[in-house]
Amino acid sequence: MIQRVQTIFLFLVAVAMLLVTYFPIWSQVNVGQTETMTLTAWSLTHWDVANDSVIEETGTFYIGALAILAALIALYSLSQFKTRTKQMFLNMINSLVMVINLGLIVYLTYSFNIDFNPTASGAFMIGFYCIIAAMVFNIVANRFIRKDEMLVKSVDRIR
Repeated sequence: MIQRVQTIFLFLVAVAMLLVTYFPIWSQVNVGQTETMTLTAWSLTHWDVANDSVIEETGTFYIGALAILAALIALYSLSQFKTRTKQMFLNMINSLVMVINLGLIVYLTYSFNIDFNPTASGAFMIGFYCIIAAMVFNIVANRFIRKDEMLVKSVDRIR
């Protein structure tokens, strides 16, 4: 049944992961506030603020690809409402994809922070928090799916 509560949460997982591809994930300004570094799902850009020019740009397309993959897995899991065990398995895989994505982001921010400005840590932006929100939505959806599965099993025992 598509009208179950976990449908809403799985849809929110997909929306949150798609928002990761749109919003910046991490940003840092150097001590003199003349340069800034910004991480998005598609690139890591080192800007010269005074000249408004790009100093260096590194492609991070794999973050965006993992975010889109997580959104697609959530939408596919949403369509598998007849087999709850398969849906729970897909949500487990989706959690793994999101954790890998989060790990890559933390690794990139740490490694580029050492080269750019080791005294400041930078700030995580809304894209980072969208991943965390998607992970929470995924856990809540899995909880409701498990609750439905236990209800079906208990009804089968009564018969």
